[in-house]
Amino acid sequence: MKTIELSGFDRPAPNVVLGLMRIADLDDEAIRTLVSTARDAGIDFFDHADIYGGALHACERRFAEALRLTPSEREQITIQTKCGIRQPGPYFDFSYEHIVSSVEGSLTALGTDYLDILLLHRPDALVEPDEVARAFDELSAAGKVRAFGVSNHTPGQIELLKASVRQPIVANQLQLSITHAPIIAQGVAANMQGTEQSVTLDGGGIVDYCRLNGITIQAWSPFQAGFFTGVFLGNPHYLELNAVIDRLAGKYGVPAIAIATAWITRHPAGMQVVLGTTNAERVAGAALGSDIPLTRAEWYELFRAAGYRVP
Repeated sequence: MKTIELSGFDRPAPNVVLGLMRIADLDDEAIRTLVSTARDAGIDFFDHADIYGGALHACERRFAEALRLTPSEREQITIQTKCGIRQPGPYFDFSYEHIVSSVEGSLTALGTDYLDILLLHRPDALVEPDEVARAFDELSAAGKVRAFGVSNHTPGQIELLKASVRQPIVANQLQLSITHAPIIAQGVAANMQGTEQSVTLDGGGIVDYCRLNGITIQAWSPFQAGFFTGVFLGNPHYLELNAVIDRLAGKYGVPAIAIATAWITRHPAGMQVVLGTTNAERVAGAALGSDIPLTRAEWYELFRAAGYRVP
């Protein structure tokens, strides 16, 4: 498993992460198998959110109930969770009160004294950066959160937070797959007239911004064709792409899902791929893409086969 340096952490982080948004209905043995498969593959980094699982903190609670980690076992893994999406609605809430109460709920559900990383889940249009800063300062001083980040944020939104927040923003979790890659594709097509790919959707330059500011991009839904519209692997709507993926999988001796992972991990930004599957076999297969050395020609061939223009 290839690792990256995560700002503010004293140990390397794997470039493939296990997301646990779908474990609420799994039994203890299934959760243990999923996690042990990930650990065997070199994944010791686990991603949660307070809203995952339907009921508030449901997936966090199931994770703790199934694993029952000892203090020494807890120290061996990285636990990241997110807050800011409220239900019913949904609506977004970065108020001091909500951030602090959400963290307290996550700590209780996870059965731990601290979170390694807390992310603000989706941008709150009503954000008051000073309130976020107050919450971060309090949680950091109490040792309840060791590092902070964001999810789905633009450069301007991060800069607004940084005007008040003293702690480094260590990560930005963004949707990214071969077929859902506007944050990369726009830069390739910059200054091209008459192509939708060249349009900036208010996240323009986020990849470069994160690289310049030491913020790790965490790619969520790495196998989704669009916004929860189904996976592209084996999808008849992506015949050309899958033909390329299958050929490269044969070349490197890995399953197709590993090539989909490798397209993201090959990027020099040092991204992390956040897996969302509950299938242990797919976790093991995806992890094999961690350090596949796709050539530039192969990376761009996948990019073109996904429907993007390379001028």
